[in-house]
Amino acid sequence: MSNEKIILGIDPGTTIMGFGLIKVTGKKMEFLQLNELNLKKYSDHYLKLKLIFERTIELIDTHHPDEIAIEAPFFGKNVQSMLKLGRAQGVAMAAGLSREIPITEYAPKKIKMAITGSGNASKEQVAKMLQSLLGLKTLPKNLDSMDGLAAAVCHFYNQGRIEIGKSYSGWGAFVKQNEDRVKK
Repeated sequence: MSNEKIILGIDPGTTIMGFGLIKVTGKKMEFLQLNELNLKKYSDHYLKLKLIFERTIELIDTHHPDEIAIEAPFFGKNVQSMLKLGRAQGVAMAAGLSREIPITEYAPKKIKMAITGSGNASKEQVAKMLQSLLGLKTLPKNLDSMDGLAAAVCHFYNQGRIEIGKSYSGWGAFVKQNEDRVKK
């Protein structure tokens, strides 16, 4: 049995989807990649969802992650924004579930807390801490990719803990843990 695994972290969004990959060997993590899918130029919401799904599948097929950590939607005042964000998260999750990769959701505050020690840290504080932890030479212009990387690192830090958020190993597990969402 190998003690090596790859974690894909995703910060879902319909404007920009950020993602980062780390390799974990034992208790050591190593930076692999971070990037973003920029969807600003597309006006069709359904096309954006299709592109999020396809990019997530491409990442999975290229890097073969063992686990996916995804930032859960935060509850804001704009219902339409929350709905769009939830859909973006859903199609990214569907891509992972279609490849039978376990997925764990983390609240934004939990991710910030895991990286910086403060659930109220700014995007910049999270990015600087990740830069220091992983030895990154420079930071990207947009920090959405760092948010995806932060989800992966949060997942690494929460390994072996009993309560790490909602975790799904496949469609059956998702439905069972979310029976309140199932239309009867």
